[in-house]
Amino acid sequence: MDNDTDNHPAGSPASRPNEPGHEPGHDPAVDDHAVVLGAGLAGLLAARVLATKFARVTLVERDELPQAGPAFRPGVPQSRHVHVLWSRGLELMEQMLPGITGKLVAAGAAVLESPRDFLWLSPAGWFDAVPGAEVLLAGREVIDWTVRQEVLRDGRIRVRAGSPATGLVAGADGRSVTGVRLRDGEPLAARLVVDATGRTSKTPDWLAALGHEVPEASRCDSRLAYSSRYFETPEDPGRRWRGVYVQGRPDSPRGGVLVPLDGDRWLVTLLGYGSAHAPPTKDEEFLDFARTLRSPALYDAIRDAKPLSSATGFRGTANEWRHYERMERWPAGFIVLGDASCRFNPVYGHGMTVAALAADALAAAIRDLGPAEIPGAARRLQRRTAAAAEVAWQIATSEDQRYPETEGPPPDRAARILQKYMSRVMVGANADPGISAPFFGVLSLSAPPNTLLSPGTVVRVLSKWRLPTDPETTAYPSHHGPPGP
Repeated sequence: MDNDTDNHPAGSPASRPNEPGHEPGHDPAVDDHAVVLGAGLAGLLAARVLATKFARVTLVERDELPQAGPAFRPGVPQSRHVHVLWSRGLELMEQMLPGITGKLVAAGAAVLESPRDFLWLSPAGWFDAVPGAEVLLAGREVIDWTVRQEVLRDGRIRVRAGSPATGLVAGADGRSVTGVRLRDGEPLAARLVVDATGRTSKTPDWLAALGHEVPEASRCDSRLAYSSRYFETPEDPGRRWRGVYVQGRPDSPRGGVLVPLDGDRWLVTLLGYGSAHAPPTKDEEFLDFARTLRSPALYDAIRDAKPLSSATGFRGTANEWRHYERMERWPAGFIVLGDASCRFNPVYGHGMTVAALAADALAAAIRDLGPAEIPGAARRLQRRTAAAAEVAWQIATSEDQRYPETEGPPPDRAARILQKYMSRVMVGANADPGISAPFFGVLSLSAPPNTLLSPGTVVRVLSKWRLPTDPETTAYPSHHGPPGP
């Protein structure tokens, strides 16, 4: 696959400039062209959606993309840490790219039932084998590679790699965006430009250069830090779990997660809230930190495992929402998606699922629009796609506000009441299927939050009121002991 080649099928709309329906005086090559900045998951899914309306979609990516197979790239620095795709995200991706689940599994991904396939220690204790939600686990490089190959099967979509965007091109009316400036060439004209460049997005500066206001921003930073290593999966015939998750809580703000990857590997991510609990990036200190978690389960799993990499750290975990959807003036022909608009503490595993939700919201919003109508609807599209982040934002910020070092607005009275109720929900979800099912429905973004406020669920939750929300932790759950000698 060439990095900058048109893949138009013969006879496509892009090759028929004189067909009826084109506006007189307009260049069909521009009128039928959309540009997506960023070839990560949000950008790939947006391109897939826009290709149903535009004859050409160009994915502009600052990195040179790997050609031979999955590989790390600088534009996705968090890819060396555990990634989770919840069931709702996987369901939506399957709708957009039929067969993608099977291709991901063939590439080494695992689809597991959470929490049944895990040793999962929540703040309220160990989960029993209760109903939950499916999760897809894979290295981020595998996910991006597999989805990219499938998206680029569409002949209307091309990729232009190694081409950083440097700004937006304003329309003659000063109220629209008509293209993007690239560092390595002439401006790239388009009817619609989508920024999906992630946490490094320069859109606030670009909009300011066009005379627009700086968007309001909400921020909540629990100072979560990551450190991850790959290990060879050791033989253990008695092992009955596929992954381990030891959650932290305010009185013990350290945790860790272990997930299976392709090639008989484990990926282990250690985490800590606050500067005093940041996990080490020195290899010799990795195991020592794992030993300090609330349970020895993760340490016991890796203490004799063969490391396959050095430890890698990551610190950019703040929740941050740039409220483009609230701006009084918004240019036609431009929208912002994914982490470029709203990003979350990755410990909750919502980033990829929200990217799929935003792409699905975009698809629904443009379903009845033609290419000529989409630019003028940009403000409405921005609001519709931003709404896809609301539940994940509520979950992440509400939980992060529990930690004393969190920077950002403190929880108000309503939020404190919700936190107390959710602590009770967690107690019940550990062992009661009638609570675990709706809890994981909300956590996986498959069900709305008010699912947990249905009369039946509330009664079940309140019936556990005598149980402590932060009990003493046992080393292992009753259904699984430590590994053999």
